[in-house]
Amino acid sequence: QVQLVESGGGLVQAGDSLRLSCAASGRTRVGIAMGWFRQAPGKERKFVAAISWNGGSTYYTDSVKGRFTISRDSAKNTVYLQMTGLKPEDTAVYYCAAGSVASVTSAYNYWGQGTQVTVSS
Repeated sequence: QVQLVESGGGLVQAGDSLRLSCAASGRTRVGIAMGWFRQAPGKERKFVAAISWNGGSTYYTDSVKGRFTISRDSAKNTVYLQMTGLKPEDTAVYYCAAGSVASVTSAYNYWGQGTQVTVSS
């Protein structure tokens, strides 16, 4: 089992920045990729970003390219999502996930509890 705990969400204004963190514990292993997804009220959970197990490859959904950066610190078993230029449409619960590098929820075996990000206009 892998446990994931997100932190760093909050209420910000449009244009502000936030950094989300996801601490992994348990049976973490080399080869596991990490991803961030988000879910707005009444909508399905959607892919935001992913990073390969060694941090060598990163992937983003088009709407966040150039604004969000995913990174990982393997020594700390932590993955980050640096968000800049936040927009009201970025408002959602953000979930960290561990599994295979992909943009679909089914590729990830483990999920955190989520952290709320609210961007006011």
